[in-house]
Amino acid sequence: MNEQALAGRHALITGGGTGIGLAIAQALAGAGAQVTITGRRASVLEEAAAVTPGLYALEMDVADEQSVVTGCAAAIDARGPVTICVPNAGIAEGKAIHKMDTAFWRRMMAINLDGAYLTVRECLGGMHAEGWGRVVFMSSIAGLKGLKGAPAYTASKHGMIGLMRGLSEDFLGSGLTFNALCPGYVDTEIVSRNTDSIAQRAGISADDARNMMVKTNRHRRLIRPEEVATAAMWLCLPGSESINGQCIEIAGGQM
Repeated sequence: MNEQALAGRHALITGGGTGIGLAIAQALAGAGAQVTITGRRASVLEEAAAVTPGLYALEMDVADEQSVVTGCAAAIDARGPVTICVPNAGIAEGKAIHKMDTAFWRRMMAINLDGAYLTVRECLGGMHAEGWGRVVFMSSIAGLKGLKGAPAYTASKHGMIGLMRGLSEDFLGSGLTFNALCPGYVDTEIVSRNTDSIAQRAGISADDARNMMVKTNRHRRLIRPEEVATAAMWLCLPGSESINGQCIEIAGGQM
């Protein structure tokens, strides 16, 4: 790959300090992009930026509209228009509908869906002015089918795909593309936390809980964050112009 294929591009990745977000940030920076990574934990972001050239830390809470507005504006002032946007920040928590309250529902939507909407909204102006842009939503296999025990999470990820499809139609032929990656279980902190949660809810061991997630992936292993990053990179490189409005499954086989 040309190490300068994305030179001159400014990418913004929410939840970019760890896991999938960090893997994507490192891949884009390796192709020459300047990459703003955002999140709520400044120390985590700064540590990531310190070891990878081309990464810039920005504390931002996607569930807070004003934080997104001021954060995106600061990133644009510092590094120019955002032309690659990866709404990646999210939470994954399971809870049966009769056990959840409205606060749980709203928190899930505020972070997973509202946060994606706000981030894209604040970045679109620069893309439109440039006549070129790539938005890569980080959805999930739960955005394509029901995930047992997690109706709120499932709804938030389905909503993200609806947003992506609507935007892809709105901007057809403009030089902007909108796609969604839909990975299965990825070997990140979220899976580690969910292992304990599933074990407690189901009354099983942590090993059995982890194996439940592993077996959900068709190739019977957890996905590496770098595998998701490779797909995101492909959607941003030259030659991907006709990939638009698509949901790309990353789950080791057809779901």
